[in-house]
Amino acid sequence: MTITSKSIPNSAVPNIAVIGAGLIGRQHIDYINNSSGCGLAAIVDPTPSAKELACNRGVDYFRTLEELIAQKNIDGVILATPNHLHVEQAIACLEAGICTLIEKPVSHTIAEGLKLLTAEKEVQKESDVKLLVGHHRAHSPIMLQAQQLIQEGTLGDVVAISGSAMFYKPDDYFEAAPWRTQVGGGPILINMIHEIHNFRMLCGEIVAVQAFSSNQTRKFDVEDTVAVNFRFENGALGTFVLSDTTASAKSWEQTSLENPSYAAYPKENCYHVAGTFGSLDIPTMQLKTYTNKADRSWWKSFDEGTVNLERQDPLIGQLEHFCKVIVGEAEPLVSVMDGLQNLKVTEAIVEAAKQGGMVEISPALKD
Repeated sequence: MTITSKSIPNSAVPNIAVIGAGLIGRQHIDYINNSSGCGLAAIVDPTPSAKELACNRGVDYFRTLEELIAQKNIDGVILATPNHLHVEQAIACLEAGICTLIEKPVSHTIAEGLKLLTAEKEVQKESDVKLLVGHHRAHSPIMLQAQQLIQEGTLGDVVAISGSAMFYKPDDYFEAAPWRTQVGGGPILINMIHEIHNFRMLCGEIVAVQAFSSNQTRKFDVEDTVAVNFRFENGALGTFVLSDTTASAKSWEQTSLENPSYAAYPKENCYHVAGTFGSLDIPTMQLKTYTNKADRSWWKSFDEGTVNLERQDPLIGQLEHFCKVIVGEAEPLVSVMDGLQNLKVTEAIVEAAKQGGMVEISPALKD
């Protein structure tokens, strides 16, 4: 195996190619075009519409990743392709010495993800090429501030977390992609992986899950609602309700104000984290703590406040971080191991819902 190592002149910004010109790929293309910290090098996608898009953007067009690697020098790649292509394409980028951002999930199976992890370790014996997994909420100022508060001990020892992702997906969402009504679709596999990463950021590793699911409302072959219990490595417990058929605003998309495409409810929360000294509602960032930590009681009043922060689209933060990873100024915030652990927990929830019982999760992979 020959590994190519790339370096970027100090005066240059990274040139990034986007592989896959679907919905999320086009979002990445727009963010790159609007960034002063990187440039769009090429669009790779076999469809005529992608070729037209590349022409309109004034950038090179390639039908395949192999053509891109053979014909053009690039600094970074964003893989926005179907899940089953992620591992094969990420390995090709690794061997070409190209830093790569892989859209979540990191792979479509745990076995394939482990194959990528092995390839990454082998390549990094000879090169400093990096892989970043696109769990973009890890770059949310809301999540980063909440994580910092918890790690600083503001809430004391975390005891419990509750969360929800309850929203209503319209009929045309399923008509446009009927696979979403079949096994392999459904909100656990499509939506829950975002929540898993957030819960891990806030409370640490998840070691066991219980779940109940229902398809009572939509009557599809896959669930429309699921209730999940979590046990964390540090002893904390958690609950989560996920549903794509509820007339509710208690979801990250509708409360965080990070994506203007969704209706916004800035007074609503979707997470509540409770510790021995205080609690935090997210994303309103309402904080309650005891003045005297030695004299805590439900008879005593809390000090109440709101944590100030500057909101930013996490996809912008992720792109800025990716550019720093490319030029060697940062390590990936979300590694392949992180992406694999998120996938392991998500698959455990699927299994727990099928069994109606508890599923233990193997320990997180370590560096």
